[in-house]
Amino acid sequence: MSTIELDALWDEFHRVVNMNSEELAAWLRTESAGEVSETEPDHSGTELGRHVLHILQKRRTDLTDDDIRVMHKIVDRVTDQRREDMEPVAGQSSWRHRLMNMGHDPLKPPRDTGR
Repeated sequence: MSTIELDALWDEFHRVVNMNSEELAAWLRTESAGEVSETEPDHSGTELGRHVLHILQKRRTDLTDDDIRVMHKIVDRVTDQRREDMEPVAGQSSWRHRLMNMGHDPLKPPRDTGR
């Protein structure tokens, strides 16, 4: 992948993942908490959600091939489930929670990537 392609993917990923790492970590812990027990923080949420969280905590230069694969997957999945403009919109809670597990809260505006 060229530097230009990676830059574009990085920007698009951060556009669709509109939750910051603290928000996503808190959501994954909340989503994984049961009535009588709570999951260890490193095992909270889905594997995909945890991978998104790890990517949010990385610098672009530290991305692995697996990170790049996950970034493509997240961009594709979120874009498939949302309009292209990503304007805030309400929906069924299961739909919202599914997107939030990937770092995208449909009730928040997309993050500005600064470009």
